[in-house]
Amino acid sequence: MAVPTDTDRAFARSGRIVAVVIAAGGLLALFAPWLTITLGLPARYEMLFYFAALGAFVWALVVAVRMWRARQPR
Repeated sequence: MAVPTDTDRAFARSGRIVAVVIAAGGLLALFAPWLTITLGLPARYEMLFYFAALGAFVWALVVAVRMWRARQPR
């Protein structure tokens, strides 16, 4: 079995960060209505939560594509 290099460890760490951001964005989108009602916030804050989740998904997509392209043979 090959010993992982620092590059492999950094790549795996980036993948874990992307996975956590996707999960957090999904949970934020799911719980946005509940958070808004529970905290007594106006409806515009629910949209803010949705936009934050959307931003998280876009960021994760961009990073995942960059990771995928970095692993492609030249």
